[in-house]
Amino acid sequence: MKGEVQALVAAARTLAEATRSLPFGPPVAVVYHPLDYAWPVHQAYLERYGAPPKEVLLVGLNPGPHGMVQTGVPFGDPHWVRTWLRLAGPVGRPSPEHPRRPVRGFASARRELSGARLWGWAQQHFGTPEAFFARFFVVNYCPLAFFDAAGRNLTPDRLPAEQRRQFAPACGRHLGEVVDLLQPRWVVGLGRAATRAAREALGDRRVAVVGALHPSPASPAANRGWAAHFTAVLRAAGVALPGA
Repeated sequence: MKGEVQALVAAARTLAEATRSLPFGPPVAVVYHPLDYAWPVHQAYLERYGAPPKEVLLVGLNPGPHGMVQTGVPFGDPHWVRTWLRLAGPVGRPSPEHPRRPVRGFASARRELSGARLWGWAQQHFGTPEAFFARFFVVNYCPLAFFDAAGRNLTPDRLPAEQRRQFAPACGRHLGEVVDLLQPRWVVGLGRAATRAAREALGDRRVAVVGALHPSPASPAANRGWAAHFTAVLRAAGVALPGA
């Protein structure tokens, strides 16, 4: 078991190295690498909660400005990472750092609603992170955060195709390695772009890829009841949930 967790850590290090020096042009002005400046917290997340096997792997697209960008944890709202996941540690600063996108780590007063929704759902159904992570795990497809000259967040699906092709091979390999290590029965993409990326990366693996709404507040559908939607998606796929 310890060997598989360390393999998970090694795979994340390889992904960080493969994506560290990729060149990007407009509309991208600044790229953040949380697997570098927030690596101690990300490593702690993998080591504490990544032990295989898992039934369900949840896949996000890339770090959110107020989540993993700040804490190094996927969907890593600082409050939830600190109080529910019980993770903390040193978080450095990206270089360059956009003045409108400061990284304050666990001192950040901003909240990531996507992360709050996801971890709130997990707490509601499982109570403790140990019970949740005994069956589930959460990763991001791409480890990079992209911002334009004005500081606007650019998700990978909004980048030109030639720029996406730069990181897609490394991200696809990493997701495949995670699936091979954790052996989930289901991979659930959070949002259409993440679901599409997972299907492309895992096309030759015998795992069910299911799509769900992203818990983002930018999604009107998610704002109408993301938790109930997500529960329904999992149950329809055949995932047994507590209380079902």
